[in-house]
Amino acid sequence: MIIDLRSDTVTKPTKGMLEAMIQAKVGDDVYKEDPTVNVLEERLAKMFGKPKALFFPTGTMANQTAIKLHTNPGDQVICDKDAHIYNYEGGGASFNSGVSCKLLQGHRGMFTAEQVVEAINPPDFYHSPLTALVEVENTANRGGGSCWDFEEMKKIKSVCNTHNLGYHLDGARIWNALVAKKETAKDYGNLFDTISVCLSKGLGCPIGSVLIGDETIMQHAIRIRKILGGGMRQVGYLAAAGIYALDNHVERLAEDHKKAKEIGQVLNELPFIKKVEPVETNIIIFELQNKTDEPKFLNKLQEKNIRLSGMGQGKLRIVTHLDYTDLMHDSFLSVLKAIKL
Repeated sequence: MIIDLRSDTVTKPTKGMLEAMIQAKVGDDVYKEDPTVNVLEERLAKMFGKPKALFFPTGTMANQTAIKLHTNPGDQVICDKDAHIYNYEGGGASFNSGVSCKLLQGHRGMFTAEQVVEAINPPDFYHSPLTALVEVENTANRGGGSCWDFEEMKKIKSVCNTHNLGYHLDGARIWNALVAKKETAKDYGNLFDTISVCLSKGLGCPIGSVLIGDETIMQHAIRIRKILGGGMRQVGYLAAAGIYALDNHVERLAEDHKKAKEIGQVLNELPFIKKVEPVETNIIIFELQNKTDEPKFLNKLQEKNIRLSGMGQGKLRIVTHLDYTDLMHDSFLSVLKAIKL
């Protein structure tokens, strides 16, 4: 038995999901003739209270399209120093859109409206980049699956309105936030101009993200997707997985959150653990007392067929997910309790 806790992207489609994929009605999505893709897009647009949604092969492509929709070359995007768009999208903001990122020193991937105000460049000061977009990531991956305070996001929206800035949500794990905080998709749709949502993390799909947004901002999204190489043909087989996941895999995210909190409790009791970040959803980030013990710790787990993500400098990440069973959970907790460093 291999226990893979590196990410919630390692899941395999369930039997029910595979059956839904096989039975999907498909067409050529480049011509917008794939009925299953159209259903998925319409459903997500309605769910978030937006007029438009567009299916993408990856969350990175969806985010990069959003950045390009909101900005012109030479502009600047405000985001957290740990943001996915800055750290994990291959420098795409600069390569694809010709923009720079102003990084805020947030707390666990989250910043304040006051920080945004301070970061906005004066629009008439032509020596500095023109601030055009504020980007938020919820849940925040490097923040340990942390959930934003909704009232703070509303304050940031007010700042964006005052300064005529776009407002984009990287909602790769928005489903985890919705379940954990008991918020609604329409709450977010009312707040953000564009939202990217991922189907291949907590929801367990093999592939797929969707960009959702207002009519005006989304009118060129399909063109940019094409430019980035994202035009797909009979992709309804994948969209069917997304529809199945929305029907069957959202509420069960609470199970992942429960297991993650139980892991966090065990880690907090171990003498060789220095710190465990607060666990809100399905991500646990923790630090070893001695950062040089990281390879030794990972090797001990590997010997038991347990895989985690090392983040370097003695910091590690665990992510619970759809394929992490109760049996695996009990076994993993037993192994953790028995480890000696």
